[in-house]
Amino acid sequence: MGIAKQPSVVTLPPASVPYPSIVDFLCRVFPAISRDKWAQRIRDGKVLNDSGEPITAKTPYSPSKRIFYFREIENEPVIPFAEQLLFQDDELLVACKPHFLPVIPGGRYVEECLLNRLRNRTGLADLTPLHRLDRETAGVVIFSVNPKTRGLYHELFTHGKVEKTYHALGGVNHLPQEKNWIVENRIVRGEPRFRMKIVPGTPNARSLIQLLQVKGHQGLFRLQPVTGKTHQLRLHMSGLGFGIINDRVYPDLQPETEDNFDKPLQLLAKQIRFHDPVAGGVREFRSAREIQSKSFSSTTR
Repeated sequence: MGIAKQPSVVTLPPASVPYPSIVDFLCRVFPAISRDKWAQRIRDGKVLNDSGEPITAKTPYSPSKRIFYFREIENEPVIPFAEQLLFQDDELLVACKPHFLPVIPGGRYVEECLLNRLRNRTGLADLTPLHRLDRETAGVVIFSVNPKTRGLYHELFTHGKVEKTYHALGGVNHLPQEKNWIVENRIVRGEPRFRMKIVPGTPNARSLIQLLQVKGHQGLFRLQPVTGKTHQLRLHMSGLGFGIINDRVYPDLQPETEDNFDKPLQLLAKQIRFHDPVAGGVREFRSAREIQSKSFSSTTR
């Protein structure tokens, strides 16, 4: 069984009076875990309050309070690909994530995530990701090392002051006249919840997309997200008719199967660039990975 060494956290949201029990809340938020298991975890002292003290079955529900729990997964899958450490100093750690590896614990993954791999590798218990990549996406991920300066770097991502460049391999059924697109629309959660969708309304997602090369029925694209909505690039590529190769979610949701390690999503977070608020000057971090295609190499900038 995989048991997380670091706790996960959930905030108790506003609720109608009478408040639910904490067990009721946990069962509603995490329906895959049975009521008996949550009750046993509480009895075993594995669910904690803000002060790090175990709660009990009688602990009252208190909106806005946080509770901490340790993820437990039976038969955790092993991802047979290694991360690459690109940079480390007193403020930042930068790694290149392989395909199929989540950034943080979630679903069936506890120790098999980039965060916990790096914590175990470096001994940095306070390591925290400043942004996320989809589990299926490979590429550059930046972590905060120093809690005292973490907020300064978080602000860069929150206010869109980080320049991100991705490379993708998309299906091209015909040679388009255009080679550059600005895609703007509104993205919200769909059904099931992990699948996003485009709806009418004020745009909240914007991407710059450039077609670099076409060979056969595949094109090599440079993608620059201006905003950071979940699955934004995958949706925008699909909407243009250039669905990313090996995407099992867009344009059509495929039946759930075990990972096929021979067919990774052809999306790579190639480069991140920003002005460092602590060290000063411009920082640029670039992945050495390339799009996996015999026809293309993603060495282009």
